[in-house]
Amino acid sequence: MFAIKLSLVFSTLLSVGSGLAYVTYGTSPKNGQALPDLLYATIDDLQSGLAAGTFTSVDLVKAYVARIDEVNPVLHAVIETNPDALVIAASLDAERADGSTRGKLHGIPICIKDNIATLDKMNNTAGSFALLGAIPPSDSTVAAKLKAAGAIIIGKCNLSQWANYRSSNSTNGWTSRGGQTMGAYYPMQDPSGSSSGPGVVSSIGLAAAAVGTETSGSIISPSSRNSLTGIKPSVGLTSRYLVVPISQTQDTIGPLTRTMMDAAYILSVIAGAFVSDACEDSHDNYTSAIPFETIPDYAAECTSEGLKNAKIGIPRNAMTVSSTNGPEITAFNASIDIFKKLGATIVDNANFPDLAGYKNFTGAGYTTDPVVGADFVYDVANYFNEMTTNPNNIVNLQQLINFTETYAPEDYPDRNIATWLGAASLNITMGDADYYAALLQQYYYGSNATILGALETYDLDALIIPSSMSPGYAAIAGYPIVTVPLGYYPATTNVTYNSRGTLVELGPNFPFGLSFYGRRFSEATLVKYACAFEAATNYRQLRDPYIIPNIQLVDVM
Repeated sequence: MFAIKLSLVFSTLLSVGSGLAYVTYGTSPKNGQALPDLLYATIDDLQSGLAAGTFTSVDLVKAYVARIDEVNPVLHAVIETNPDALVIAASLDAERADGSTRGKLHGIPICIKDNIATLDKMNNTAGSFALLGAIPPSDSTVAAKLKAAGAIIIGKCNLSQWANYRSSNSTNGWTSRGGQTMGAYYPMQDPSGSSSGPGVVSSIGLAAAAVGTETSGSIISPSSRNSLTGIKPSVGLTSRYLVVPISQTQDTIGPLTRTMMDAAYILSVIAGAFVSDACEDSHDNYTSAIPFETIPDYAAECTSEGLKNAKIGIPRNAMTVSSTNGPEITAFNASIDIFKKLGATIVDNANFPDLAGYKNFTGAGYTTDPVVGADFVYDVANYFNEMTTNPNNIVNLQQLINFTETYAPEDYPDRNIATWLGAASLNITMGDADYYAALLQQYYYGSNATILGALETYDLDALIIPSSMSPGYAAIAGYPIVTVPLGYYPATTNVTYNSRGTLVELGPNFPFGLSFYGRRFSEATLVKYACAFEAATNYRQLRDPYIIPNIQLVDVM
């Protein structure tokens, strides 16, 4: 059984370095050395143990799969595990024994969202039976890069079905294949979405880390709600080849992790093309916008001194104060002194210059954005047609609608298809004059009117804003966001349920985060700032989830 309000009976706090505690759980029967507690273990912790022979990658896979099996009947965070994970782990252990490692991800189990294709025994379905059994022509670029770096893709994480681009009345983290994902910080917690499973997997150590996707909020929101660091990269930094799409103008792929350093390690691996050190992926022409010759070493930017001499703005007019988000606003305002103590200059009221225009812009919400709708009609048909095996013979949106309306497990009409019907009824088509006119408008409102406008007007290096308010502004022009934990709602918070009564939308101990905005492809700068803030605050370790797996490495060795 899993632990409720875990008591760390066998855990030991060994040391504190770079602001992050190293927690152990038991000792290794192989060499008597301390084993890392998988709730807290970082990639560096795991690499140290692997290098010392304290445990193997096979041990890690066994432990993580056992942890998944322990809590997944309640949390539904993982749709399926990789039946070849142990074989892959043994092969990577053999490489290590021969004196060869591929980098920081060598032998590290990672869970990826069930919309990132792998050419193996796992499915890639966006949580829908419409894609069950479909076979892609190859791994997606991101999966191929993870595998080449030595990562073990241990499973596919659950998500909001079709990355939350189907219904107007569904729930975060629900899919017909995987059921209802729930967060681990409160019973029946809304995990946010659409990378719901990746958020929960990382939050309680069901894998070393997770990779998700974002169109608008799908990495940043679940990272924030699960007390994680998350990176929503600039559109084009990570290839979308063979990732089930919503919109080629807004989709991106990024990490959800327990530390900023881990997120930086993963971003350096998944950015750019499959060819080593190349940036442009021939399968995704948006990667041609990458402005550098080689992918940066993002982890090299992670230092506790990163905020010295930074000029950081606060776009107050973009922040919304409500009757329920008071704890987030209070914590955000309190963080200003932390930034100043870390050497940053804060420019308050560095406001978005044309926020009124943004709010009146029809594309400000991605489920109603005509550009996104036109993209989806075109891109989802392309994805289906890429498949070498397509069991349901779906090749366009209308056929997908027909399948969903007639296949009972898809839970139609209880969960409607209003978003798809809206996209199908658009009077613009990707590539026509109206499409490009709308796209130009979208780029203006997502840059000069908002983020870029504030950065340039006030001569800033970055902006900060509560993570619950950050995604929409950055989505429509493909700007990056980095989020870090900022705090938790108090124990006295009223419990609020969603309209279905199936999830708690807000309640005691719900985590929340702080987001950094920057210019396109400024991820290295944002990582530097986020690492410094994380090292100084370490908010993630202030509160444990209410549900945590009991299984640890010592139990499988």
